[in-house]
Amino acid sequence: MEKTVQIFSSHAEAEAADDAYYASLTGSQRLEILWKLIYPDGTDASERRLKKVYRIVKLGES
Repeated sequence: MEKTVQIFSSHAEAEAADDAYYASLTGSQRLEILWKLIYPDGTDASERRLKKVYRIVKLGES
């Protein structure tokens, strides 16, 4: 994705340009942007969490 800078004369003009830009994107491009916002370092939360491990024992064992 290429980063660009634009200058607008009003907030309404900037909002209209944003709306037009996001309307021109495909669904997969929008999801890619969302993924980068949620996981900026490229890893998802399941890789960073601690693993839950359970040990099942029969009664009387310990």
